[in-house]
Amino acid sequence: MSRDHATLLDVEALTVHHGQLCALDEVSFSVGAGETFAIIGANGAGKSTLLRALAGLHPPTSGRIVLDGEDITAVPTTERLARGLALVPEGRRLFPSLSVEENLRVGTHRARKGPFDIQRVYELFPWMVERRRQRAARLSGGEQQAVAIGRALVANPRILLLDELSLGLAPVVVQRIYGLLPELLSSGVTILLVEQDVSQAMRAASRVLCLLEGRTTLSGLAGELDRASIEAAYFGLHAESPERGGVAR
Repeated sequence: MSRDHATLLDVEALTVHHGQLCALDEVSFSVGAGETFAIIGANGAGKSTLLRALAGLHPPTSGRIVLDGEDITAVPTTERLARGLALVPEGRRLFPSLSVEENLRVGTHRARKGPFDIQRVYELFPWMVERRRQRAARLSGGEQQAVAIGRALVANPRILLLDELSLGLAPVVVQRIYGLLPELLSSGVTILLVEQDVSQAMRAASRVLCLLEGRTTLSGLAGELDRASIEAAYFGLHAESPERGGVAR
């Protein structure tokens, strides 16, 4: 944990099963207030399962989730939203028959008090103003991602959970969306993102954790991890012990 950030989220030995399959195996990490923390790993590593477990959509088999010192492991999804955990899911998951603005209004249910409302989202994404009555189904992938982010922001989250931000989007769109993160951080939002694009994650995050088949294979400060260690962790190759920023066996 960086000395500059007080701990906001603690994940302690979190284990999640899908039937007989162990999707997460005793994963532990902490996230400091005001930082960007990235979870990287290949397809099937358990990244999305982890974010869904944090949001309350997958009950853990064991372990704890602690938000600002309070155990929320058994807290329902809607209550977690009210306490400041908002998920932007993989694939956006908008209501296609609803308009842009109607999708944003969905996010105001159980919203906390804070700096974000629909008007503030329109300031972040000016194109939405003229198209606020357009159905979400008629938006491009990048536009849908922007609406999904806006829907989460109007809940005024303490921690914004971003699942596969760049998936299926053109590089220029990805760059535009990632360019918003500093502004979100300056507003007091802490960001926990899942990303298959390692280079993008390393540029955006202050700290990184790598998963492989549900287990932690690497964690550390983004600026202190070398390419060889990251590749070894990502693909499951043996390297040095994790105590020195290497790869867990």
